[in-house]
Order: sequence, then structure tokens, then C-alpha cells
Amino acid sequence: MLAAVSARAAGAEVTLLEKNPYLGKKLNITGKGRCNVTNNCTVPEYLENVIRNPKFLMKAAYRFPPASVMEFFESAGVPLKTERGRRVFPQSDRAQDITDCLTEMLRANGVHRLRGDVCDIIVNEKKVCGVRYLVSSHHGEREIACDAAIICTGGISYPATGSDGSGYALARRLGHTVVTPRGSLVPLVTKEKWPGELTGLSLKNVNLTLKSGGKTLFSEQGEMLFTHFGISGPLVLSGSALIESFPCEAFIDMKPALTEEVLDERIRSDFEKNINRHFINSLDELLPKAMIPHVARLSGIPPEKPVNSVTRAERRALAALLKAIPLTVTGTRPVEEAIVTAGGVNVREIDPSTMQSRLVRGLYFAGEIIDVDCRTGGYNLQTAFCTGRLAGESAADDVTKKL
Repeated sequence: MLAAVSARAAGAEVTLLEKNPYLGKKLNITGKGRCNVTNNCTVPEYLENVIRNPKFLMKAAYRFPPASVMEFFESAGVPLKTERGRRVFPQSDRAQDITDCLTEMLRANGVHRLRGDVCDIIVNEKKVCGVRYLVSSHHGEREIACDAAIICTGGISYPATGSDGSGYALARRLGHTVVTPRGSLVPLVTKEKWPGELTGLSLKNVNLTLKSGGKTLFSEQGEMLFTHFGISGPLVLSGSALIESFPCEAFIDMKPALTEEVLDERIRSDFEKNINRHFINSLDELLPKAMIPHVARLSGIPPEKPVNSVTRAERRALAALLKAIPLTVTGTRPVEEAIVTAGGVNVREIDPSTMQSRLVRGLYFAGEIIDVDCRTGGYNLQTAFCTGRLAGESAADDVTKKL
């Protein structure tokens, strides 16, 4: 939508082809229906949160930075607000407001909209000259002549919204290499079954560390969630994007604000207050109630052992456990459950200053179909918007020069 608006504003005649019955189907579910439009950060800070190929996005990001994205929507009548982590949302908390804004811009600027499923991009002498699309099973295929085409079909996450990988097939047929797509920002599956017994339990202000082969891949403080298959939540989703192979190790620090020594003193103090109780009944102030049996088991201390019999070594081992509760991550949930797709059209085959294909003139790419992905926090939509703006303006510039 933003690519189409940008191309039209730059003077080109534009047709937007959409196979869904309405626009913004995927946009409407972002941010749990609230739409995390962008992040209120600088361009360097945005690029630091791009996981794959940040240098490729530099020109697009500086051309349409987060501040400009915010100004774009606010000047179009959508008030925004900045929340924790500098995440930007509509004040209404309605993703539909962003979709409606873009839809109205399409109408007001005279972008022609057609419903159809693109089957092929027609090329003559390595130059785009048309698009073939399927209207319906009853009406068959039709063609549109054009001087440029922008592929903005997304990746393979949430395929019910239309991101079903069809854009990759179009790119491959035109000679492009597609880095194998996989889920990113996706829940993790654990070997251990005890997280399933805590399904729905949310942990706040904990630190999650992910390691592989002794190397730390990720370590941040925030929120996470236990599920029937393992772990999820903001920390887990962010960390998942950095895992390249499985299995790997996960460690939960339940008390990141305390050193192990200070935590040991805290445990000793709690034990003194519960001197006549069993070990299993002395942890209420340290842990969520549902976690206590599992942590007690992992500690190796007999649940019914009197607190006054717990040794110093056992107490120190408990402190060490609370600073790094171990889990074995065996994989991710299916890509359909991923927030975004990692992988996509190889950035070496796209000109970063225009988003135009280096293989086919008049062919452009924008958004998640490209091999770029980011952490959570509005960065992925920022990528969609800045690449869409650059692709739209570049395509229009290319076309209008020939008129």
C-alpha cells in the first residue's frame, strides 16, 4: 500500500493487485491487533535491531526514517503514541486505523485497485513489460501491461493472510536466488516437559540467555511465557531470531537484579524466617507458586527436608540455579506461528539505493520478501515502510523518465 501511494505521488500511473478480498489483512493483526507502526528511535538504533543484512537497508532507512514514518501517519490524521521500548502505536490501539489511512490515501491519489492473484511477471529482453494474474477460477487469467512491477507479497509467516510464499516463486522464475525462508520471532520448543505444566504462566523482569556451543547468542531482560510446548513471549521471540541451529541451551535468571552472592543472602534470610518449615514450603517469596515444585526438583534438595537442615552448599547451589534455570531448546514452532520470515530474495541481487532487481529492469522488491528481518519492537514494519517508500518512488522515477 505504501509503495503504491509513494509511486502515485511521484507521478506514475499505479495499479495495486491484491488477492485478498480486502487490504491490510496481515497489517491488521500486527501488534496483537494494535499495530506497532515503528520504533521511535534513530536510524543507527534501528539498524542495530536489524538481524540480517542491516547495511542493505541503510539508504532506505535514511530516506524514510522512523521519525518520518511517524510524521507521515500523524499528518494523515492518525495520532500516535510511544510506549515502553519506544514502540509506536496508534493512540486508538487499532491497527485498522493504519489500514484505513493507507486505503484512503490509495483512493484519494487515484491508485487503481484490482483483486487478483498474480501468476507471473512478464519480461521481454530482461525488462518488465506486464503482469499476468488470475481473477478467479471462473474468469481465468488476465494481463496488464506495465513498465515496472513491485513485489510486496511478504514471506511465509501467517499464510492465511496471503503471505504464502508465492512471491518467492515469482522471484525464482525471474532468475533470483531465494535464501531458504524460515520462521523468525517464533516460540521455542523445549526438550523438558515441565514448562508445559506451567502453561500460561508469565514471568516478568527475568533475564533469558541463549547459548550454543558455549557461545552466547542472546541475553536480555524482560518478559517470557511458559506454553504447552516450551517457551514464548517477547524475550523468547527476540532471541529465536538469533538461533542458527539446534539443540541449544536456554537459561532463565529469575533474579537479574541480584548477584549470586546477594541472592544467597536473601535465601538464607528467607530460610531463617521459615526455620521450622520444609524446604518446599520456604520458597513462596522467591518464586511463583506454580514454579516451586519444579525448581525444588531441579535443586536436588529433598522437598520435605527441614529448612534448618539445608546445608550451605545446597543453599548456594539453589542460588546458582535461580540465576540460571536450564532448558534445552530443540527447535521452533511451525513457521506459520512466526511473526516474521527470515530468508527471502538475496540482497546481493537487489540495488539497495532503489530496491530494483539487478537481474531484471523494472522489477522491484519491498518488505518481508527480501532477506532482511529484525527484532521485535516495530522494526519490521519500519523495514516494510521504508523499503516500500523507496521502491515506489524509484519505480515511478524510472517510469516517468520514459514518458
